[in-house]
Amino acid sequence: AGNRANATIGRALRLVIRNIGGAKTGGVERSTLGNPMKFTMCFAENEEVSPWEPLHVERGFEPEDSVVTIFAMTGGPVHLVDQTSRKPDQIAGSLGQGLESVFLPKLHNLPVDALLVVCPEHIKTMTRDGDYSKDRLRDRIQAVTSRPLSEMVQNDQSGAGISVADADKMGPEKLALLAPKFAGKEYIHIVVAGGEAGKFSSAFHGWSTGAAGSISVSRKIYLG
Repeated sequence: AGNRANATIGRALRLVIRNIGGAKTGGVERSTLGNPMKFTMCFAENEEVSPWEPLHVERGFEPEDSVVTIFAMTGGPVHLVDQTSRKPDQIAGSLGQGLESVFLPKLHNLPVDALLVVCPEHIKTMTRDGDYSKDRLRDRIQAVTSRPLSEMVQNDQSGAGISVADADKMGPEKLALLAPKFAGKEYIHIVVAGGEAGKFSSAFHGWSTGAAGSISVSRKIYLG
């Protein structure tokens, strides 16, 4: 964000959704609240400082290709602040804990996209002892967010989660099983972006993914 091109790309997409897709308020558009991303939200990866393949290369494009990827996001950017961790797994753990709030901290095993934006200072700490791959970060996120199913049962604090009746049928042994935040690590999308001063990463919360939800799309930009 922060320049005219980014605003133009986001705004153009929104006009396509509204005028071609018919997403107008009271019709196809049935969002409860919405968010400012409905106007525009667009940013570029900081490939110069990233030790990883950019997202478009992960998705099968050539490194030199210019590619735009579109996600259906329900919230963000949510600040993930850790200024004191000095070990790679500590930073990765903090980023994982920051993703607990997707949908609701109590809800786990979600088939929901999340876009994790790692800032340059965090990535420097994460890779200070050598390579720290995206897959390793995804595994770390799944590990630190794993909770026993017993913590997801409806209670007086929150009526969200597993019903008491279903919990009774499951029994103590099954309720002791751990469930990570996401139904699979493929739902965790990771990029490096932002300026090089400040230990402030961010997360964007997505929507249900698949046949009954939304699927992110990447398309190559043809110039000339």
